[in-house]
Amino acid sequence: MNEKLKLENQLCFPLYACAKEVVRRYAPLLEPLGLTYTQYIAMMVLWEHKSVTVKELGKKLYLDSGTLTPMLKKMEKAGWLVRERSKSDERVVVVTITSAGEQLQEKAADIPIRMSQCIKLESDNAMRLYSLLNELLKKM
Repeated sequence: MNEKLKLENQLCFPLYACAKEVVRRYAPLLEPLGLTYTQYIAMMVLWEHKSVTVKELGKKLYLDSGTLTPMLKKMEKAGWLVRERSKSDERVVVVTITSAGEQLQEKAADIPIRMSQCIKLESDNAMRLYSLLNELLKKM
């Protein structure tokens, strides 16, 4: 057996498994809000910036427009955001949070604390992991 091809020697596998597990643990916290994990991270961007282009949102979330567009349509239908063509360049779609979207932030306020309780990492290890993962993202 080629040692390089063993699952236990792959960096990608624990990254994949952890990401899947983290998203799974978010699900019961987000379900009462009617949000998926991907919608939640999109809302986090909107809570911070209030208004962004679809292109900016995709860049921040590492998602393409083929993934974003159907998700944003569902979120718009739920009343959490509006999508409008830019007046200066109609090729650009601007996404803006609504008051209903703002109200979701209050309901989601305890989610980060609840997640930190179910991910048993010491704070310094969590910060080190965060830093390493961001470094990896920037290099990809």
